[in-house]
Amino acid sequence: MIPSTPPAPETPRGTPPRIRVLIADDHAIVRAGVRMLLDAQHDVEVVGEAADGREAVRLVREHRPHVVLMDIAMPEMTGLEATREVLRIAPETRVLVLTMHGTDEYFFRLLEAGASGYLLKDAAPSDLVAAVRAVHGGGAFLHPALARRLMGEYLRRASAGADEQEGLDRLSERERDVLRLIAEGCTSQEIGEQLFLSVNTVQTHRRHIMEKLDLHDRSQLVHYAHRTGLLTPSVGAQSPAAE
Repeated sequence: MIPSTPPAPETPRGTPPRIRVLIADDHAIVRAGVRMLLDAQHDVEVVGEAADGREAVRLVREHRPHVVLMDIAMPEMTGLEATREVLRIAPETRVLVLTMHGTDEYFFRLLEAGASGYLLKDAAPSDLVAAVRAVHGGGAFLHPALARRLMGEYLRRASAGADEQEGLDRLSERERDVLRLIAEGCTSQEIGEQLFLSVNTVQTHRRHIMEKLDLHDRSQLVHYAHRTGLLTPSVGAQSPAAE
């Protein structure tokens, strides 16, 4: 991301302290570009950079930033896992996701994990600066396309709530458990270990769930669990895993 917004005017005396920002991204060139942009703002101070999720958590403990710019796909610990840990140890810190991933799966799970904003890396530099200021001020900031998606999801859930709840009622208690764990990102083996089932039994439950709900892939199962409230913000979801 190449900075294009001009520096803000000099800060008059008596203004509030600058916004302390930590940048967490495994690409050095991205961190350098974002830092250059933020350093040009009179009210922002970059206090550190992390190349992976685990380092981001460590630096949050050390610097107590106001805002963490969090990538999703990082080594050691994903942005999803790091977001949960950051908000556990520093609940006053705001997490602003800055990523190239605009899929529903990541989007909704990061919001449920407690992120205050979600911005795609193709956003304008001015949007990034505005997002940092917004989440620091206690607000939220969503990339416009994702905000529309969130609104559409809400409207779909409101209009289809009764039908989807009826579909959920057709599932057995065990099938609901399997669906919830699928939506949390667990593999069939992990689900089997948690529910004391064989992998074949888990896959059979999954097939029955898809038949009962007329769904055809994992992504649809995840969206269904979100829409029906089966997966709630209090659930300790795991990082996405391919089966």
